[in-house]
Amino acid sequence: MYRIDFNKLRFLVCDDNPHMRRILRTLLHSFGAREVNEAEDGATALEMYTHFSPDIVITDWAMPIFDGLELAQMIRQPEAKGNPYAPIIMLTGHSEKRRVTVARDAGVTEFLAKPISAKGLYQRILNVVANPRPFIKTKTYFGPDRRRNTNTAYIGPERRVGGEAEIYQQPSLLDKARSAV
Repeated sequence: MYRIDFNKLRFLVCDDNPHMRRILRTLLHSFGAREVNEAEDGATALEMYTHFSPDIVITDWAMPIFDGLELAQMIRQPEAKGNPYAPIIMLTGHSEKRRVTVARDAGVTEFLAKPISAKGLYQRILNVVANPRPFIKTKTYFGPDRRRNTNTAYIGPERRVGGEAEIYQQPSLLDKARSAV
């Protein structure tokens, strides 16, 4: 048995609303996190991402300069500075299926609708740490496998398109964040 030791993880919180950043920082500190950096827009977040190398990015969708979706796309560029495998948790007040699909296709790892709860945030973080999805690279996509249930023998109408897919095992945060009980 093990538990996640949040004080071993580095977080980057990006939201243009200072009250939301404070709520997220307070929740992360209550989980045990010590390193929580904050950015008020996508440009600042990208700069902090390249210098700070966070383990997990939590970003709002709608922000000035460039939004969370554009931030996710820039992080997921394999040739960009920083770790393109870092889990990205997208926050938004708009959780229509179309938006969830667009975020997923931009390389977002988890999606959390506002208003957030401590339990919802904790579950998303636990999921990206304990159950990392492999990364997929095709001609048109690089990011976490968009499928949660992968069956390699699947031949139905929703099988992967876009040619051959390279599969990369995501570096696990579990070893870094594991704490003996």
